[in-house]
Amino acid sequence: MDKLRVVLLFGGRSSEHSISCATAGGVLGAIDRDRFEVIPVGITRDGAFVLESDDPARFALDPGHLPEVVDNGSRVRWPESAGSRELRVTDGSGERSLGEIDVVFPILHGRFGEDGTVQGLLELVGLPYVGNGVLASALGMDKHFTKTALEAAGIPVAPWVTLTRGAIEGDPELWNRRVRGLGLPVFVKPARAGSSVGVTKVSDWSELEAALEVAFAEDRTVLVEQAVPGREIEIAVLEGREGVRVSVAGEVVVTGREFYDFEAKYLDAPGVDLVCPAELGDGETFELERIARRAFEAIGAEGLARVDVFLGDEGFVVNEINTMPGFTPISMFPTCWLNTGLSYPELIGELIDVGHARGAR
Repeated sequence: MDKLRVVLLFGGRSSEHSISCATAGGVLGAIDRDRFEVIPVGITRDGAFVLESDDPARFALDPGHLPEVVDNGSRVRWPESAGSRELRVTDGSGERSLGEIDVVFPILHGRFGEDGTVQGLLELVGLPYVGNGVLASALGMDKHFTKTALEAAGIPVAPWVTLTRGAIEGDPELWNRRVRGLGLPVFVKPARAGSSVGVTKVSDWSELEAALEVAFAEDRTVLVEQAVPGREIEIAVLEGREGVRVSVAGEVVVTGREFYDFEAKYLDAPGVDLVCPAELGDGETFELERIARRAFEAIGAEGLARVDVFLGDEGFVVNEINTMPGFTPISMFPTCWLNTGLSYPELIGELIDVGHARGAR
């Protein structure tokens, strides 16, 4: 059987550039080379498409030196129209063909990649790709619109207030009253960022202004969200060969930090334990699976997603949906599937097969 030629697309212009590179390292090290031929394409921090190294060690997540895509002078050229699937590269030795592409695996986190922009590019040139389409990616990236869609579907979400600088300056008294109406503590978050970048927990209103500045540095729209007491549970959803199915759930147990922040997620900072599978009763498991499937459907998701919830005294509350979750071998998404019986290489293979088949249709 001929190998599928897969473009692994990573890096990007977002603040989650290094996490995307770390994900690429994990995928490069685990993908089945007997089935797939990999072309690693990196996106630099300023948006250049370059032909990258195929060495997984090049993108190891080291707290002392986060991996990144550096401009090496090469330029990858996408097909000029949907009439061709040929990828080309120009470098020091001239221009050459990288062959006909079967499918693109965009493992991009954050804006300019996970938000529907790259998906739109691939749609325009007619290249099949793994994961969510333009609409679901855009909805899942924007926390305000995710909450709006979930709420309309009858799925419980934490109360929130959405702010822009213009709104605050136009009527500061109104917005201050609305925010304080949420009660303390609250979380201040950029509307379109992930990996807990730009997120601050506010336990005293004197901390609010500084927290807003941190969030506005990431996005022009910010959410102030009521903190939900309870257990932090994550569950993975996969639209695979057998239709949509969900994994066992994992739990984030925070013991010595304010919340599950960037350092705890990716730099092995102390104070957080990941427990998978989470201890849930049969009724809780049934309800969580129902909510996860319903949330997946509510945003029109395809391929994969991770649904994050809080479990409190009154049941589950959805925190967010991640349409391209952290995908390093130790991330919660592959860990949940591993504990469900699907290995990391098998998970990668299934996602690629489904993306390729969807493109063929």
